[in-house]
Amino acid sequence: MFTGIVEELGEVVAVADLPDAARITVAGPLVTGDAALGDSIAVNGVCLTVVDVSGGAFTADVMRETLVRSSLDKIATGDRVNLERAAEVGKRFGGHIVQGHVDGTGVILARSPSEHWDLVRVGLPAQLSRYLVEKGSITVDGVSLTVVEVTDTEFTVSLIPETLRATTLGTKQPGDLVNLEVDVVAKYVERLAAPHLSAARPGPAHNGRSNEEASS
Repeated sequence: MFTGIVEELGEVVAVADLPDAARITVAGPLVTGDAALGDSIAVNGVCLTVVDVSGGAFTADVMRETLVRSSLDKIATGDRVNLERAAEVGKRFGGHIVQGHVDGTGVILARSPSEHWDLVRVGLPAQLSRYLVEKGSITVDGVSLTVVEVTDTEFTVSLIPETLRATTLGTKQPGDLVNLEVDVVAKYVERLAAPHLSAARPGPAHNGRSNEEASS
């Protein structure tokens, strides 16, 4: 589990294509300082498992499902990436509950700089829009952000100077892909409520007559 508070900007130093996966190596002196085999590190919001640590860099395998659902299938040597280690129990929880399980990709549609922040508009898959609410949480490339406005096809977020400085969102431009993870609480609520909502829907109308009357 993560919090969406990026710890370090890393750099992709190697990408190896495998038949149904990819193996990436990322330089990140901070996050590898206490990393061990089997640890989880989020790369642009994608939870990956460390398979090797050496010289301030870590290597992780990215399975096909992850490549299909995220922007990691387009990752290349030299790319900067947002890095976060798994959350520690007992520490302050600065963002929101982030699993590192990407729900899909969005695209930067526009950004409007102002004196103290940038307003960024992001397009999202229609099936994800129902999980977003104004002033709710969304994870964009591993960064926990607050939704400003949302429609069926897009949402906006405000990026403060620290977010612009410390994450890749400071340099993302219109047309760039970003990984999106919606609030997991919303997905659980939907699944738990679905049977009750279905049961509450009225059945076929019979012009006010009972089933027995309708069949007579």
